[in-house]
Amino acid sequence: MSAALELSGVRVRLGGRRVLDGVSAEISPGTFVAVCGPNGAGKTTLLRAALGLVPLEAGRVAVAGDDPRRLSPERRAERIAYLPQERRIAWGVSALAVAALGAVRAPRAEAEARARDALARVGMAGLADRSVLEMSGGERARVLLARLLATRAPVLVLDEPIAGLDPEAQLLTLDILREEIARGATVVATLHDLSLLGRCADRVLVVDQGCLVADGCFQDALDSQVLRRVFHLEAEWIETRCGWLLASCRSTT
Repeated sequence: MSAALELSGVRVRLGGRRVLDGVSAEISPGTFVAVCGPNGAGKTTLLRAALGLVPLEAGRVAVAGDDPRRLSPERRAERIAYLPQERRIAWGVSALAVAALGAVRAPRAEAEARARDALARVGMAGLADRSVLEMSGGERARVLLARLLATRAPVLVLDEPIAGLDPEAQLLTLDILREEIARGATVVATLHDLSLLGRCADRVLVVDQGCLVADGCFQDALDSQVLRRVFHLEAEWIETRCGWLLASCRSTT
């Protein structure tokens, strides 16, 4: 079985600066991979490189064995879905209309059915007909997550999907993504909240200064040395009834 996503020796230069430097990772189907690192480490560029959205200085990327840059927009949308950090929606259309955009090639009735199902999953069924311009930022974030779910793509790539959400919405989002893993999807998401990685991620990629500096389960990838060197934290993992949490955190700077 081919990898769901593959990056091999990927280098990316943007604005004259090298943003990724020789990143390699092979992501198996049916796994939740979290990408973490400090601000400006190259996390978003790594996702965009995997999607074929930025030019490569060197290396190669593949989605289920194919270079995404050589796929038509329609075929790429069927293979891989993307939720960027930017949550601005310029048009005053309904939540249902926005979510239905995810079902790219489906007939209208099917697209709307998928959209209603996805909106229900994110707790927005009662607001399906409301304009997204009348919603809070958190509500719009849920609508955009519903759009992602409506794609039913086998690979879901999300950039900071829980940023700006209240704690309940954060946990709901992560639980929904775990449900997608259960149906056989692959999830790759950037996350800043290290304490939530033990709840959701099967594997963690740590990016720093454009390089992949750690790769493994959250306890291995985020051991004390990585926490200190990359995140400037003194902390330890402890197991609780709610899962593994970072404890005794303090800054080393």
